[in-house]
Amino acid sequence: MSTPLVWAHRGASGYAPENTLPAFKMAADMGADGVELDVQLTKDDVIVVCHDERIDRTSNGAGMIADYTLAELKAFDFNNSNYAFEGTKIPTMEEVFDLLEPTGLTINIELKTGEIFYPDLEKKIVELTRKKNWQDRVIYSSFNHYSIMKIKEIDPEAKTGFLYADGTLNMPGYAAENQVNALHPAFYNLQYENFMGDCAMYDIDVNVWTVNSEAAMLRCRDLGVNAVITNYPDKAIALYKS
Repeated sequence: MSTPLVWAHRGASGYAPENTLPAFKMAADMGADGVELDVQLTKDDVIVVCHDERIDRTSNGAGMIADYTLAELKAFDFNNSNYAFEGTKIPTMEEVFDLLEPTGLTINIELKTGEIFYPDLEKKIVELTRKKNWQDRVIYSSFNHYSIMKIKEIDPEAKTGFLYADGTLNMPGYAAENQVNALHPAFYNLQYENFMGDCAMYDIDVNVWTVNSEAAMLRCRDLGVNAVITNYPDKAIALYKS
């Protein structure tokens, strides 16, 4: 029985503020195989790592990322009410690349282009990935599948995956038709009949979010998923080693 890869969801976000350098470093220190994160664009066109389009939930500021310059965003504290990490700043994608460069980890980069169609975000993230020589260690995903198709146009060799939640017909066939490498379903989608078998038939990897309970981790292993995306990478690693 194969063991899934363990990707830390927004870093080790069960312990450190999500999508921050401390969370990514903690994931690497725990022995994760990769991290999952979210990218958006600042007012001055810098790629930053943050899940929400607004900064209200994760920082002591308020408003839209797109309305702030990087310097303005760096003035806020992104400790996400975890005061052991007071003073944590929003990271740029380049800072994350630099932090994780020595680790060998994979990065699952989710493009947050659902609410805001950031102009040229796809082009900018591919260019940055090439600049940092991370092409072999990145997989791009998004709920906006148009963004993934743009990535494929810009870099036909890029690894890509379709994110989705539920209720979609024949996702394995859809993924194969559009020639992506992976599907990134919510965990409960694994219950659809023949889903894993169809993915295997089309040679589509399955990377599942967000897998936090022991039962879900074991279910993913039993079904043969490629990777689990979890807030608690240490727990998944310990369980799979046992």
